[in-house]
Amino acid sequence: MPLAHIMAAGMGGIRTSGDLVAWMQMRRKMRIAEAKRYVAKNLGIDLIDLTNEEVMYQLRQDLGIGVVTGVPGDPEGIVAKCRIAQLLGISINSVDRFVSSLSFLKGSQ
Repeated sequence: MPLAHIMAAGMGGIRTSGDLVAWMQMRRKMRIAEAKRYVAKNLGIDLIDLTNEEVMYQLRQDLGIGVVTGVPGDPEGIVAKCRIAQLLGISINSVDRFVSSLSFLKGSQ
């Protein structure tokens, strides 16, 4: 199992910020400490709050980047992933493909 996945799972994954840290480790080849600092800076929170479930639940809901328990009307799936890519300033293949398919549809109308 890749180290990034193990570390993300240990941080709580989508329950806190583990998935965001893992994205930075995989996309930007950051070490975990650097990835945590980057994510905390982009979220505008202290490093210690990255693993606080209450803080992260509310922040993830406010930013529309997905929460572990679905909330009716809140972004989820590809919409949440698009917001994560934008927030972290990274390219995510599924997001890029989704956006290009929308561009294709927009041009055919």
